[in-house]
Amino acid sequence: MSQLGRIGTDLALASQNLRAQKTRTMLTGLGMVFGVGAVIGMLAIGAGAKQESLRMIESLGVRNLMVDSIPPGSPQQLQQRRQTSPGLTERDVRILVSNLNGLDQISARRSLHPAKLLPQPTKAMPDVLGVAPAYADIHSLHELEGNFFDDLDNAASAPVCVLGQNAKVSLFGYTPAVGKYIKVNDTWLRVSGVLDEQLGAADASRDWNNVIYVPINTFDYRFYDNSFSQKDDLDGVDMSLKPNVDSVAAAQVVTAILNSTHHDTDDFTVTVPAALLAQQQQTQRIFTLVMVAIAAISLLVGGIGIMNIVLATVMERTREIGVRRATGARRSDILRQFLAEAVLISVSGGALGIMFGYILSWTIAATAHWTTIVSTWSIIIAFGVSVGVGVIFGIYPARKAARIDPIEALRYE
Repeated sequence: MSQLGRIGTDLALASQNLRAQKTRTMLTGLGMVFGVGAVIGMLAIGAGAKQESLRMIESLGVRNLMVDSIPPGSPQQLQQRRQTSPGLTERDVRILVSNLNGLDQISARRSLHPAKLLPQPTKAMPDVLGVAPAYADIHSLHELEGNFFDDLDNAASAPVCVLGQNAKVSLFGYTPAVGKYIKVNDTWLRVSGVLDEQLGAADASRDWNNVIYVPINTFDYRFYDNSFSQKDDLDGVDMSLKPNVDSVAAAQVVTAILNSTHHDTDDFTVTVPAALLAQQQQTQRIFTLVMVAIAAISLLVGGIGIMNIVLATVMERTREIGVRRATGARRSDILRQFLAEAVLISVSGGALGIMFGYILSWTIAATAHWTTIVSTWSIIIAFGVSVGVGVIFGIYPARKAARIDPIEALRYE
């Protein structure tokens, strides 16, 4: 008989023996069903949570670089700096655009704390921020009302503005603000949009939800005064990089370019969201470890169940083993017979476990409103490990059955 024929005979005989013990086989198989289903379900939860966390990190600016001007401590320090460096200027922006490979979008940034504002804010006075229209894409800003200003508004130095969520509530309460006007110092601005709340936007220096955004050309044309002679031309430059660009290497290039134009004057800082990158990598590692641990524990329990049932079957069928050995069956035939039963239980349980995993993932997503993602590789891993567990935990009892002495087996009652 060919090897393929032997395997077919072993599987048919194993199936017949398992059907003879339906209840025991079903209970053993349930261990694999719940084990594989739990693995797929937990991997789906982990993948969904990982996607959500990475999406949040991405929205906070994983691919961004921020250049900030270091304000002088005194007029004497400013005068000393100006002997070697012009400060952070629009010229730096143009040089970065021309020389930084992998640059996606860039926006200069200037700020002003207004002396007076109408309507009178009910909370802290919001800052005025002059930025390019690309700033909204760089920082993933989303409009709750209206729209962010565009290149035409910037080119025309249009008297328009966009309010952060806290600034809007402080000025207009919870009524619609688009189309209304505010007066910043002596300049009237029309509200063209209101931003949705920015998560994690508050820091020690500024609440980024309490900001009035205006086109940077509007800022230069309508708010520039002599007070700016005491500070750098720009407060900062914000950049986003194209996907797959090394932000650390890009930051080194930006630093080198600005050191050249500033003649190595220490009047700026380049910030890479290193903490966000580290969090992204740490999140990936944590979820990977959790997935591996869950897979190992769940399927280990199922494997122990398979070993237990096969060992019990060997003890019950000792006389049958003796008869088969006495009629010419070899040890390898006995080993294949019981190993086939273990593998058949694990394969059947694994197949049903895949269905259970899909149902479990769907139920969790529907009831807990949690994003779950059942990926192909998670199914392959769970099913492959379940089959491997069946083989590994079935080898010991199968070998024990094959080593039974046929004479002693025939005497066994």
